[in-house]
Amino acid sequence: MTHDCSFLEALALADDQLSFAMGRREPRAADWGTQDSDEAVVPDAVVWPESTDDVSAVLAAATDHGVPVTPFAAGTGLEGNAVPAHGGISLDLTRMDDVIEYRPEDFQIDVGPGIIGTDVDEYVADDGLFFPPLPSSGDISTVGGMVATDASGMKTVKYGEIADWVLGLEAVLADGTVIETGSRAVKTSSGYNLTELLIGSEGTLGVVTRVTLRLAGRPEQIRGGRAIFETLEDATEAISDAIRTEVDVARIELVDELSAGMANDYLGTDLPDAPMVFLEFHANHGVDEEIDLCRTIFEGHDVSRFEMSDDDAEMERLWKARRELAYAVRSYDPDLEPLHPGDVTVPISAYPKVVREAKRLGEQRDLLVPCFGHAGDGNVHYSVLVDPDDPEMVDRGERLYRDLVELALEFGGTATGEHGIGLGKRRFLEPEHGAGAVETMRAIKRALDPTDTLNPGKLFPETLEGERVRERGPTDGD
Repeated sequence: MTHDCSFLEALALADDQLSFAMGRREPRAADWGTQDSDEAVVPDAVVWPESTDDVSAVLAAATDHGVPVTPFAAGTGLEGNAVPAHGGISLDLTRMDDVIEYRPEDFQIDVGPGIIGTDVDEYVADDGLFFPPLPSSGDISTVGGMVATDASGMKTVKYGEIADWVLGLEAVLADGTVIETGSRAVKTSSGYNLTELLIGSEGTLGVVTRVTLRLAGRPEQIRGGRAIFETLEDATEAISDAIRTEVDVARIELVDELSAGMANDYLGTDLPDAPMVFLEFHANHGVDEEIDLCRTIFEGHDVSRFEMSDDDAEMERLWKARRELAYAVRSYDPDLEPLHPGDVTVPISAYPKVVREAKRLGEQRDLLVPCFGHAGDGNVHYSVLVDPDDPEMVDRGERLYRDLVELALEFGGTATGEHGIGLGKRRFLEPEHGAGAVETMRAIKRALDPTDTLNPGKLFPETLEGERVRERGPTDGD
């Protein structure tokens, strides 16, 4: 569907804030997870707002003209969250990347949605502060995108997810109304929690234009390393046991044998050909006691090597292998491509079962299924590698992907721990939450955005007009 966006020319935008050129529109047709797929949709126009007033003016005019608006920033999403599924305007927020106000005495900072996550860390580093919940892509993704998907990362096991560190927001509703949510206080019981409502809404309820973040003091003691196991079952059981014993660990990441091999091929590293757990401990005192407790627990699960270090360069090499795994998986075999990125999350007691089932199904259906991820919070990242030109193989992969999500839901987990629903996981929204809860979500969407201006086609399978975009899933006859 195409839309006439010529009305944008009447707005008070500079020449370089608006483009109808195909060369500017095409890069905003997809995100990282939908590149080279038929889910990409080229917008009719791109706007680069530089202020809240710009956002307000664009949204008010777009609503008046019945044109959809999809927020866009770094394009690092994995579920098509920023794909303009129904065309219209791609609202690129990357120019709103300022530090608006910094209050180190309160451990707080106000930033624009387009700021890169690690830039926040660099800005506050001289005061001994940092922003703990950054995702693995924090050096290339924006704070606004993190808020939109309620992202989380390797340190979630200790510090929580993005929502736990957002005190307040400024956002623009579909009709151009500007609202402020939350406060600078660390707690409030005043009215509806609109901050939490907007976090994770993927730009379907409002466009965030300012974020008030809570910061933390950098720990005095940081130790990292890895544990190597004979079997994947030993590794996952050791992780589950350590978390249930409440070992105070900041990062605890699984890397299965297949993933380790992919990292070696991609980075030229020499990771052992075995299942591993990458670890990092943060403390101001007593870090050795936590490490010893973790080692004792892992020894009860036949750990073959437990290696720790406080050397920054050595730890950086270790964590680079983990951070680059998504790229390693994608480049592993030129004839195979990963299907949708899996990020199911389950209660920690069910974590070993989900990983075991992922590997079992991979073997049963003759598919490569690397498993890795933020094990400490029960998050399993998995990919299913298929030949895109082999429909039968793609169908086997789709079924495996679906089966693992359904298993996670059976265990009381979620279809997505940190990537959001976007286009890719809409069919799991109702199985996870129930028809009544999803209809309540729709009612909220209709109340705040009755014309379906904001990011239509996301979260719910339909727009208010009843239009549909293609669902991911197995072929008919399933």
